[in-house]
Amino acid sequence: MVPPLLRVISSAILLAFGSRAYRLPNTAEDRASLVRDKESHSPDLNVLVDVLDAMHVMQEDYFTPWLGTWPDAIDWTAAVMGTHISGAVRSLSEALIHINSDEESSIDWKFQSNLVDKYFAQITAYYFGQDAFAIRNEAYDDILWVVLGWLETIQLVNMHSDLHFKSDIKNAATQPKTDNLQRISDFFLNQTYHGNLWIPAFAHRARIFWDLASTGWDTKLCGGGMVWNPRLLPYKNAITNELFIAASISMYLYFPGDDNTSPFFGFGGSNDDSVNRANTGARDAKYLKAAVEGYKWLVDSNMTDSRGLYTDGFHISGYTDTGNNNTKCDRRNNMVLSYNQGVLLTGLRGLWEATGAASYLLDGHKLIRNVIKASGYDLTLDTPVDEISTIYPRRLPRWHGLGRAGVMEDPCDASGTCSQDGQTFKGIFFHHLTAFCAPITTSAPESPTDPEMRAFIEIQKSHSEACSSYGGWLKHNVRAALGTRDKAGRFGQWWTAGLLKSWDGPWPTMEDDGVPRDASEVDYRNYGVPNDTTWRAQPPNSGKPKSHHPNWLHVADPDQIQKPLDGDIDTDAEDTPMGELKKRQDENSAVKDPNRRGRGRTIETQGGGLALLRAYWKIAHAP
Repeated sequence: MVPPLLRVISSAILLAFGSRAYRLPNTAEDRASLVRDKESHSPDLNVLVDVLDAMHVMQEDYFTPWLGTWPDAIDWTAAVMGTHISGAVRSLSEALIHINSDEESSIDWKFQSNLVDKYFAQITAYYFGQDAFAIRNEAYDDILWVVLGWLETIQLVNMHSDLHFKSDIKNAATQPKTDNLQRISDFFLNQTYHGNLWIPAFAHRARIFWDLASTGWDTKLCGGGMVWNPRLLPYKNAITNELFIAASISMYLYFPGDDNTSPFFGFGGSNDDSVNRANTGARDAKYLKAAVEGYKWLVDSNMTDSRGLYTDGFHISGYTDTGNNNTKCDRRNNMVLSYNQGVLLTGLRGLWEATGAASYLLDGHKLIRNVIKASGYDLTLDTPVDEISTIYPRRLPRWHGLGRAGVMEDPCDASGTCSQDGQTFKGIFFHHLTAFCAPITTSAPESPTDPEMRAFIEIQKSHSEACSSYGGWLKHNVRAALGTRDKAGRFGQWWTAGLLKSWDGPWPTMEDDGVPRDASEVDYRNYGVPNDTTWRAQPPNSGKPKSHHPNWLHVADPDQIQKPLDGDIDTDAEDTPMGELKKRQDENSAVKDPNRRGRGRTIETQGGGLALLRAYWKIAHAP
């Protein structure tokens, strides 16, 4: 699976830091070992090797350079895949600093540069492969994934420049040279990392798309909040609002400014100066204001359930009834999905960075602990609630709300019925967990005796210790997910299956997967938007086919219907609302590999595996 160049880098990594095999912490001895690892923060370089391998498989198997995209992805999932790659390359860039600190195992700079530049070239190709014009007309959450993606790439460029170019220029300038060599040296030393040339383009796209999305903020209904899709009845959901919070605070922190006034103006021809204006500076207070107001609305919206997890969203009851003046979000869709617990983490970490208010970090850690508990994992004992030994050959571990046996699952995983949307969700959670748990390095007060300095140090320590405590859970999920890889190194969707080595019966379906379902939970992301008056306004003359009504708006561009890999599906937008794939059950109970059911292994499941491995590396092992 690992190509020659990665083998060279992997060997040097293992020489630099050593290696120790890792396995499930199922015994007291294992858990004690894990604690010792945390205390010493000794890196398990097998994890970094697996990160590199997952990234290689993802790009070699799924990315098409001449198209500049992952052809099997759709617009929004491709934006997420680009974000995963940018994040992973940033982590690789950081790791190279530590690899190069050991002279005996240092890798030739040509190999380092070639690998980073290879992936950066693919990211740049995606800038052109991304169908930016189409996404402008899609739902607000689709638009906001684009903002987060390019801001992540800007962070990659800045990080790589700071780590590998500024120090080199400073050191090289001190070396004595002849006159001609000095002139040649000056030419090279005046060059910065070439990725900086692309920051204005990435920043411009992020700014344009944030402007477009910001028109979805509405105060007439529900007292605020982002509307999900302007083509449906008002639905204010967690993901769109979390994206708006995360994108807004990320714009405040990482957007470098943009004085490019062309070629895009407004949304749908808007002449609103607030949308069309090019922002020429960084740290614009409007972004911070939007993030703060967005989070306040979300917290006050009653979007969380009894487990402390974010449900999907709210409708306004009686919205289509004549004479009904209700404007409150009072009809909650109680569906719980993993990505609704993840995106907010980037927003909360950014709000801490911008304001210094510890409450944002506390809220984030509380949410993470609720997620871990809902996967069936006990953080106090650092082990799954249900011991692996209790998993019987034909009986699944019990469902805890967002997983089982300590492994995160979405409700569609075990039955193999996840849509293209659903296959993307878990990776999103782990990407944003990584962002949230980054070490706190924000500038603190200068005076070492200042009470603010002591408070800062305490917050820094508490945050680090809390994030380290998630290492056992991450290790457990990584072990399960690695067990789903096929011979080509491609990850499956249902990670829990990696633990079910003794299973000898038919794989579960929706009827026997142990996931409770009721009418208050509408999984429109996996099974399509219902064609009823809660979600859609009825078209005129409803007795005729909808396609005959010029005023009927399809929910999505037909080209963005979620793509099955076997081509065996009717992709008419009416029959497959929001890209519904069909409820997929296992048609062959004799299938030995549960991750071949449904859509099987895809670019989205590979992105999920990469995001999980990166989270484990960064939170539990990175030096």
